[in-house]
Parts: sequence; structure tokens; C-alpha cells
Amino acid sequence: MAVCARLCGVGPARGCRRRGAAREQRRGGAGDSEPDTDTDPEEAGGGGATEDEEAAERIEGGGPAAHPAEAGPAGRAPLSLLELPPELLVQIFGSLPGTDLPSLARVCTTFRRILRTDTIWRRRCREEYGVCENLRKLEITGVSCRDVYAKLLHRYRHILGLWQPDIGPYGGLLNVVVDGLFIIGWMYLPPHDPHVDDPMRFKPLFRIHLMERKCATVECMYGHKGPHNGHIQIVKKDEFSTKCNQTDHHRMSGGRQEEFRTWLREEWGRTLEDIFHEHMQELILMKFIYTSQYDNCLTYRRIYLPPSSPDDLIKPGLFKGTYGSHGLEIVMLSFHGRKAKGTKITGDPNIPAGQQTVEIDLAHPLQLPDVENLHDFSELSRIVLEVQEQVRREEQEKEHRQEEEDRSQQAASQPAAKPLGGEGAEGEETAAGAEGTTQDKAPASQSFVLPMGVISRNEDYPRTCRICFYGTGLIAGHGFTSPERTPGVFVLFDDDRFGFIWLELKSFSLYSRIKVSFQNAEAPSREAFDEMLKNIQSLAT
Repeated sequence: MAVCARLCGVGPARGCRRRGAAREQRRGGAGDSEPDTDTDPEEAGGGGATEDEEAAERIEGGGPAAHPAEAGPAGRAPLSLLELPPELLVQIFGSLPGTDLPSLARVCTTFRRILRTDTIWRRRCREEYGVCENLRKLEITGVSCRDVYAKLLHRYRHILGLWQPDIGPYGGLLNVVVDGLFIIGWMYLPPHDPHVDDPMRFKPLFRIHLMERKCATVECMYGHKGPHNGHIQIVKKDEFSTKCNQTDHHRMSGGRQEEFRTWLREEWGRTLEDIFHEHMQELILMKFIYTSQYDNCLTYRRIYLPPSSPDDLIKPGLFKGTYGSHGLEIVMLSFHGRKAKGTKITGDPNIPAGQQTVEIDLAHPLQLPDVENLHDFSELSRIVLEVQEQVRREEQEKEHRQEEEDRSQQAASQPAAKPLGGEGAEGEETAAGAEGTTQDKAPASQSFVLPMGVISRNEDYPRTCRICFYGTGLIAGHGFTSPERTPGVFVLFDDDRFGFIWLELKSFSLYSRIKVSFQNAEAPSREAFDEMLKNIQSLAT
């Protein structure tokens, strides 16, 4: 109340309430200092008489002030915001966050009247949500900028950003954005297999817009019959669900066969007759049957883009990669000290979305043989298996040191002796130093070719690379049965492309960066990102 009193020019900042009341009576507006109790942005600036609306119009149009007495006497600086010209107050209030304006409207009816000025809300829509449309056109529909802010943008602000739908093992990538005067949920799809360097495809799943002043309208965009009635429910923090209320709009006149052929052209860019591999046909049909049963009634969980560090090998982010008969899938590359992880955002019946598909050991770079010897798969396999054995010995030594340290702590009444801890620290420093030394000595680029017998969906891979590291890849049977990590080679081609050679499968995956600027997708902290990774992996398991 003290802050409100100072804003209005009453109370301790301007004298007693009696003097303030007398001053308001002289202005003919004794009720202007009565507090308002509304707190929602939708209510800020609401209500009022025609006289007040005319005053707001004069403020918006830069006309004369409604109350000349509000300006301070000549020769004295104003001691209250109420003494400032209304058009200046519009500028001040327009620079405040929209969520603060309801509290400002509670101060007095003068502030509340000024907050009905659409200029303020037009600015908040533009600066907070990037709405660059000509919002003046809204006057034709009778919808104000305050309505757009309060009933559309502010109300649905929690669903903006990146999300992963719960579609069994397949997952997905949904980006919810403010698009003009709509909020649209775009489902991002990888390019058609095996063109990994092509741009992402996307299609709308739902949209929200303000048809009239009452409330926002949710429409389902799934199917080929245009928008129809839908519903969105925010289940809890970082989770929401969508529901289609007219699923008959998803059906096609030709029945399931026509729906399947249409889906196949959109998903794979081909017909079933073009796919000769029987196993691939089965996987495609299985995916159609599984995903189409949801009818756009889905639950989404928030995902964050990985935080970056100057020490990262390359910029982390989202990549699209080749996965044999499963086609192209979306993988998130993130860095965790001496490790890099590739987490599936979309998946398949073998390795579902949310699982860690590859892990790169940045402390163990590999020196590939020359191109002539690299053609020999057994030579590459020998190098990788030697490093695997070295990693195994280092892990055993680390476990042994940890066991000795634990025994020392139990035997002594004080913390473990410093030398033991020092050895561990020196070991990490040595590994990190070895990594840096190898990168420093490694040539800017070296020739690269896949060994004979290694299968690649995309033969148009780069023929030079920067550096290679030992890594492991996750493989499993159908239904994620008998999962195990097998050795492989991480190949860094450039800032936007890398590959992974799966030794046991004798196959090669090529990954290309997704070059899309996603908004509202940054993790609030490193801890929040790690927690998100753990959550989506536990759901997949």
C-alpha cells in the first residue's frame, strides 16, 4: 500500500489522506484514488464509462490531457505519476511487463483508465511475443490488443516451446510458436530417407486464435478436411495434452487404404510398391497402424535444447540421422564433460525415443589408418577393440581406487588421505590433456572412407574428417529387448555433420544439423536440462 500511495500522490509521500482527498475534490475526481482489486491481465484496464473511453482515445491519439490539473504547478517538478501527462504515462506503462499491469490497475481508476489504451497492449504483444502483425485491424472484429494479450498469448504462454509427444517408441518433435495472431503447434518431420542434408518438413497439428472477445478457440489441424474443433489441457508443469472433438474429419472417403497411401507419400515420399525390402515394408505398416490410432489426442512433455560451452567440440543441438530401415530420426547431441551423448527425440521399435543412442568418449581420440588401410574393416576393428580394452582397464582401475578410498574412509575417523583423491584428479587431468594434445597434433582434416562391407543409407558422406573418437552405440532387438552397448567410431566431419560407425552391425549413420531457430527452448539451467534427459529416458524405458 505504501508503494501505491506514493504512485497516487497520497499518504506519506504527499501528506495525509485528507489533503489528498481535498486535492481530488478540487479536480472533480474524488474517486480516482480508489484501489482496484483485479489481478488478471485480462482485467487490467477493463470496465469504465464512455467518458473514460473518450479520455483513453485522447491519450492514444496524443490529444490534450483530460485533467490539466494533474500536471504540477509551474516551476515545480511533479511529485506524483498522476501529475505526468497521460501520453507519457502510456509510454511508461507500455514499457512494463504485461504481468505487472494488473497490479498497476489496482492502484487507482486513473491508472486503470489509462491501461485501457490499446497502444500499451500492442507494445506488450510485440515485445513479449513477437507479434508483428498490424494489430489495428483487430478493431474491425471488435477484439482489442488487450484481449489478444490476456486471452490468447498470456493464457497459453506455458505451451510455447519444444515438446515431445508420447507416441510409444516413435516420439516426435513439436514446436509451439506465436505465428501472427495465432498460436500454432508445428510437428517437425525429418526429410525423406536418405536425404539427411535436406531441410526439415513440418505440418500443423493444432492452432489457437481469438475469434471473438469471449475466449480463444482451439482447432485441430490433423487430417485433410481443414481445421475443426479441438481442445487443449495443461496437465501440469511442462506437460499438456490435445484432444480432437471431431475425429471423423481425419477419415478419408477411400477408407484405411487411402489413408495409408496418403500417409506413406507424406512420411516417406514414395509408394509401397517402391519399397522392395520386405522388412522395411513391415516397419512402415507397423508405424502407420500405431501412430494413426491416436487421432491427434496426445500428451506432450517439454524438452530443452542442450546448453553450450566454449569447450564443446562443436555446438550442441538437434540433428537428423540415418537409421537403416527405420529411416531418418531426430537426435539431440549434448556434451557432459569428457562425454558427449546422442539422445533420440524420435525413435523406432528397436531403440525408442528418449534412449541414448550413442555415447562418445572425448578422452579417447582415435588415429585412423591411411585411406588404403582404412578400406580394411578388420584393421579399423582392431584399433577400436584395443581402445575398448584400454577403456575397460581404466574403469577397473577407477573402481579399485574407489574401493580403497571407501575402505580408508571407514577405517579412519577423518576424510580419505589426500594422495588417493589426487591420483584420481591427476588421472582426469591427464586424460583431458591427452585429448587436447591429440586435437592439437591432429591435422585440420584427414581423408576418410568407409571400410569395405560397412553399409550406409547415404553414400554421399564427406570424404574428409577432422577427428575421430571411440564411442559406444545402443542396439537392441524388436521391442527394446536385450539392449546392449557396442563399440563404434564417432567421426566429426565439420561443425554441422558427424557420423557413427557401428562395428557389430557393420553399418554407418550420418547426422546433419537441424538448422532451425527454435524459440522458448533454452533450458533454465544445466540441472534442468539433465533432469529433462533423465525423465524422457525413464519414460522410454
